[in-house]
Amino acid sequence: MKTKKRRKGDASFAYALLSPSLLLMTLLIGYPMIYNIVISFQKVPLNPRLGSEFIGLKNYLSVFRDPTFYHSVLITLLFTMTVTILSTVLGLAVAVFLNREFVGKKLVNGIIILSYVVPSVCLIFSWRYMFNSIYGIVNYVVVDLLHITKEVPLWFDRPVSAFVLVTIFCLWRFFPYAYMSFNAILTSIDKTLYEAADLDGASPWESFMAVTFPAIKPTLVTVVSLRTIWVFYIYTEVYLLTKQVDVLGVYLYDMAFATHDFGKAAAISIVLFALIFALVLFIRRKVLVVEDE
Repeated sequence: MKTKKRRKGDASFAYALLSPSLLLMTLLIGYPMIYNIVISFQKVPLNPRLGSEFIGLKNYLSVFRDPTFYHSVLITLLFTMTVTILSTVLGLAVAVFLNREFVGKKLVNGIIILSYVVPSVCLIFSWRYMFNSIYGIVNYVVVDLLHITKEVPLWFDRPVSAFVLVTIFCLWRFFPYAYMSFNAILTSIDKTLYEAADLDGASPWESFMAVTFPAIKPTLVTVVSLRTIWVFYIYTEVYLLTKQVDVLGVYLYDMAFATHDFGKAAAISIVLFALIFALVLFIRRKVLVVEDE
């Protein structure tokens, strides 16, 4: 009895300590989420003094009847899968390659994570400067030095080249997160396991699958899931680099603040939440299936 009372007392004390944080999360996350669901069923006027009108599912029907929405979904899915897969593979490859002692390892680690810790705006405008059609160093090398083309390529003004460059930028920007996550796990693996694999005549790939891969399974699921969510909702990097890559974040922003259709924008955000939730469940299931095999 005393043990049960003590547990109840500890639980009550824990909830009392957590209550400020729970209240703050409810105010910052719960209320906006509920309000967003409410206005997704309404026609919201631009003038805040006017009342909103309940229109049922018309906002959702408008979203599903909009061809631009489906185009943005396809672009976003392709962009998300490309960046997530390549950044995870690159981060893991670099972490495995650098999982040894050598002179200047700390310096190399600092250089690798530099693109991840520098503010996005600085990196974005540096890339825009490099690919500028008038004074960019990339066009100077391509046109003036190597003479690959006679005309200056408009990198960010064409959908295909803009998509490729934004993908490369995000790959370079985000792969250090995967590198740091995998590097922390790899440094904790007992080196004698690799020595035992070598004595058994295992190839580097067999050693990786037998020793490294089982150790990074939980981290792999976390990295892929979080990176999928972050890239799926990406806005800043794409919008500031180019207007030619119509990902869902840009589509949602234009709907809310360019056309001022707040009800439809709220409906889009609900649909996006459902899409990313289903996508993450699918990815986690696929990764876990690979792990079980």
